[in-house]
Amino acid sequence: MKNAYERFVRPLLFSLHPETAHHFAIGTLRHASHVDLALRTLRIFQPPPKPKTVFGLTFPNPIGLAAGFDKSGVALPAWEALGFGFIEIGTVTAKAQPGNPRPRIFRYPEQQALINRLGFNNDGADVVAERLRKLRESGRWPRVPVGINIGKSKVTPVEEATSDYRYSFQRLHPFADYIALNISSPNTPGLRSLQTRESLSILLRAIREENQTARKPIVIKIAPDLSPAELEEMIAVCEENQVDGIIATNTTLDHSAISPRQNQEGGLSGEPLRERSTAFVRAITTRSTIPVIASGGIFNVESAREKLGAGARLLQVYTGYIYRGPGLLREIVEQL
Repeated sequence: MKNAYERFVRPLLFSLHPETAHHFAIGTLRHASHVDLALRTLRIFQPPPKPKTVFGLTFPNPIGLAAGFDKSGVALPAWEALGFGFIEIGTVTAKAQPGNPRPRIFRYPEQQALINRLGFNNDGADVVAERLRKLRESGRWPRVPVGINIGKSKVTPVEEATSDYRYSFQRLHPFADYIALNISSPNTPGLRSLQTRESLSILLRAIREENQTARKPIVIKIAPDLSPAELEEMIAVCEENQVDGIIATNTTLDHSAISPRQNQEGGLSGEPLRERSTAFVRAITTRSTIPVIASGGIFNVESAREKLGAGARLLQVYTGYIYRGPGLLREIVEQL
């Protein structure tokens, strides 16, 4: 049965261009984050507590907001009020950047999917760090774990990626409960080359050096397009470098679910990614004890149970939240 969001709000949002709808939603939540009455209203959607402890952090419930929705960290109090068990902002890059040319988000309602080629559009590490500092000083800092997802700036050559990640890590580390390294977006040229053994080892060693004081958990976000051999090698590198968690997975370049006539360049997310994401969760948890955060195709209780049954410790939603709305969290948590 459709909830009120699906019956009334989604048709209005879907009448707008996808990026216009996104900016409207994030703008509304940004404003709400500064208004106590608005935050109290949003709390009607909160699910009951089902706490879980993973890599030393306690999560009020196991469902988090995936990176990509709130790229520059403008609406953290609103996300907490809506009932997320944790919030991952970003992807944040060392340098501010506008992202790729528009149009760059495409909806596929029949497939319950999105394709995006946004390209890490964000305010940059310095601006985001200052915004988070002011939020903390305001007393509105969320009482749920906050992850910060960082990636390579487009203008930075891939050979200099490590220094780029270092800079973002240094600026944002004080505000993060965990740091996610995005090495798997298909929309930044050369980024996925960081998933090779040599490149990933260099990056992880550098981050470990930066992370020695006031250590924070480090997680890696991987692509769903790795071969079994590549995934095996990546797991080994993560184990060697004591990575705390793996996010499985980012968006896919496999667009076989979309007709060629409607297809667009970019990363595909949503229901068509569900099966592949679950397979990656299962492959990682069968091979390793590294905790997995499952992301990809979570639209209902069944898909959430599927991910947890495959071994995931936590879940993240994005596309499912766009299609199902704020009632999705309560629906899942109450029935888990």
